[in-house]
Amino acid sequence: MSPAFQIPPGAKVRLRRYDPADTAQAPGGKGRTVAESKQLVAKLDSLQELFYACRDASLLVVLQALDTGGKDGTIRHVFEGVNPQGVRVAQFRVPTPIEAAHDFLWRVHAQTPSKGEIVIFNRSQYEDVLAARVDKLVPKHVWRTRYRSINDFERTLVDEGTTVLKFFLYISEDEQRRRLEDRLADPTKHWKFSAADVRERPHWPEYTAAIEEMLSRTSTPWAPWYLIPANKKWFRDWAVSRILVDTLEGFHLEWPKLPRELRSAKIPA
Repeated sequence: MSPAFQIPPGAKVRLRRYDPADTAQAPGGKGRTVAESKQLVAKLDSLQELFYACRDASLLVVLQALDTGGKDGTIRHVFEGVNPQGVRVAQFRVPTPIEAAHDFLWRVHAQTPSKGEIVIFNRSQYEDVLAARVDKLVPKHVWRTRYRSINDFERTLVDEGTTVLKFFLYISEDEQRRRLEDRLADPTKHWKFSAADVRERPHWPEYTAAIEEMLSRTSTPWAPWYLIPANKKWFRDWAVSRILVDTLEGFHLEWPKLPRELRSAKIPA
């Protein structure tokens, strides 16, 4: 199932070839898919507990999307049952003065997962080739070198035992408009709305070009991108859950055995 969403390394990505409302890979209609998603979330809970107990490897989950793309919703629904002791969310906002005084990956590397840990990046190092490019925060010759730096950084993580899963949650321009209008209409969602949401809307073509180049240049054999059609939230949650469960099952982990010196231990009365 996973290769259906994976960007092949070296592929030239054109987003117009992808349908953000596509649900063809779903196991059935919405009802059946939502039911399977619940089963996957439960399985993810048990697999994460095993992953944490073994502490043989680490997992980095990168979530990227345009505004309203569903990063928060994915985290809330897919990871709702996991043990927070072994799962952490790192969010990257505007760099602080200290962060800005270092190289762009300095603050990112500090948030990567330890052995047995799953870390979710809500936005990531890729903001430095997206927003930094579109908003002209750095010159072109600076952001263009960052693709290589990011690929090398992720290769280092993988070589040291971290699996890197990168999801781009792809929604249409019309779907983004509907979600922004929903935020304005619903008082419980006003806190999500910001001036940046309005300011960035006219830059959709520039962001599209930046995303296409990002996916083309940083989907690598060691850390490929998964392009998830995300107009339908129920499908998005199922697709991400399915890939996570497949990945964790691929480790073929077994529960750690009791150390020999403890096998004859007696519990005091």
